[in-house]
Amino acid sequence: MLVTLGLLTSFFSFLYVMAPSIRKFFANGVCQTSVQIPGKVVVITGANTGIGKETARELARRGARVYIACRDVLKGESAASEIRADTKNSQVLVRKLDLSDTKSIRAFAEGFLAEEKQLHILINNAGVMMCPYSKTADGFETHIGVNHLGHFLLTHLLLEQLKKSAPARVVNLSSVVHHVGKIRFHDLHGEKHYNRAFAYCHSKLANILFTRELAKKLKGTGVTTYAVHPGIVRSELVRHSFLLCLLLRLFSRFAKTVREGAQTSLHCALAEGLEPLSGKYFSDCKRTWVSPRARDNKTAERLWNVSCELLGIKWE
Repeated sequence: MLVTLGLLTSFFSFLYVMAPSIRKFFANGVCQTSVQIPGKVVVITGANTGIGKETARELARRGARVYIACRDVLKGESAASEIRADTKNSQVLVRKLDLSDTKSIRAFAEGFLAEEKQLHILINNAGVMMCPYSKTADGFETHIGVNHLGHFLLTHLLLEQLKKSAPARVVNLSSVVHHVGKIRFHDLHGEKHYNRAFAYCHSKLANILFTRELAKKLKGTGVTTYAVHPGIVRSELVRHSFLLCLLLRLFSRFAKTVREGAQTSLHCALAEGLEPLSGKYFSDCKRTWVSPRARDNKTAERLWNVSCELLGIKWE
């Protein structure tokens, strides 16, 4: 018992001493471009908090007109007020968007298109993680419904605006956990079997497959798209998992801050010369490998068609 206690004490002491070096490894990757984007129009989903908020802050600092598209408008207004004060950019706006309800998505898109004539950057940042089993307003399992189908529909509705504003970019937040994800077409909504951890992983795989197929369909339009793993970040995303909240508390010294977590999104939104890498997956501001399932063109195409059917849309 004493030996075990001594080993554990030594282990945690080692972690504490090595924390700066370990954290530097996990928090690697900084958006290096100094490009300014005055007059550019940006939409970021879920930018009222976390990585999205820091992404919005930096893009506002660079002169963009930024739309915070979020479900909690009061929280969004608080974030926007903070960003406006911090960046001295008054063009930070908040609009209601609930990705768990296709009526809300359509209402947001309709309002945005009536308000703006251009859209240069769309960052599909919002997401849910490890929720207890539930369904969206349209009957989709929550993870696949919010993380994939909601952003799929939003991108579809805003795509013509992006094409008219080209060069333009779509950035989709995914995760390294896509490696254990699988698209279960026979049980896409988890009605036969549901595990909330795997449901999140499946949805993150869907984000990469969507990015891959979208890039193919956008060739020659001037619109490019990228999938992003932000890293292990201290954010509110883990709020539905007591275990993950506990682990992040215990190992918070090793996790990225939200500012560090925003760097790869910013890189894919801003860095010059990324056009040939449209459809690829990035981590720590560089292209990285995806799982074999994330490279499966047949699965990507099938998921695209199934998504269109579920949403009742035709994507030309």
